[in-house]
Order: sequence, then structure tokens, then C-alpha cells
Amino acid sequence: MSAMTRISTLGFLLVPLAAGCQSAGEQKPPAQAQVVKVDPDGVQRVTVLAGSYFFKPHHIVVKADTPVEILASREAGLAPHDLVIQAPDGATLVQQDLATEPRKIAFTPRKPGKYPMYCSKKPPLMASHRERGMEGILEVVP
Repeated sequence: MSAMTRISTLGFLLVPLAAGCQSAGEQKPPAQAQVVKVDPDGVQRVTVLAGSYFFKPHHIVVKADTPVEILASREAGLAPHDLVIQAPDGATLVQQDLATEPRKIAFTPRKPGKYPMYCSKKPPLMASHRERGMEGILEVVP
């Protein structure tokens, strides 16, 4: 196959991929994101499960200036987990050790942006849980 044929084939394959991309002005949460609804009492409630190097859901979308309650727990097992959420400026918004019994974490995010969400636990001589993929995003929208 000549170089020109390879380039043409590559272009042919990329056109459908580019067509599926969003325009720059369009902003939709990813398909796997959980968009949290505001309950009649004005609180956004979501349940988060931590497990073997995951959070479920791992991408949560909430509204700014509206109270949030996360009911967080971890799967049964020996590995300890926590939930840390950092504000875009790096300040820690939430840091809570998790148990198999759900714990309620309440806060009100003020600033729109993407807040890193992760487990800060690190066994001796091993990679941290975050380094092993136990992270997600709390996305705060206006």
C-alpha cells in the first residue's frame, strides 16, 4: 500500500469520528455522568459507592449554590477508603473516611468548575488508591 493510500484511508476513518464531536459552544455532561436533580426541599442528593479502586458514579454533576448531600459508603472488605473532594483552587471541600454503613456528607459548592474526587489512601510500599484509578469528578454547573 502506498503512503498516499494510507493517508487517504486514515482521512476516511477520521471523518466520521470528527462528525461525532460536539461543537465548541455546546456543553453537555458526558453520557456516564450522573446529573443530580434538586429534591422538593432544595437539596441535591446522590449515593456514592467506593470499591476496589472505583467510585460509582465516578462523574457527578450538581448545581452551584444549591446544597448537596452525598450518601457515601464502601464495599465490604479490608481495604480502607475515603472520599476527598477538592475545590478548583485546591482547597479541600470534603475529606471523609468511608465505612460499609452509609455516611452523609453535606456541603454547598459555590463556584462552577470540575472538582477532583478521589481516595487518598495509600498502603505502605504500594501505589495510592488514586494512582490506581480511584478518582472521579464532581462537576459544578451554574
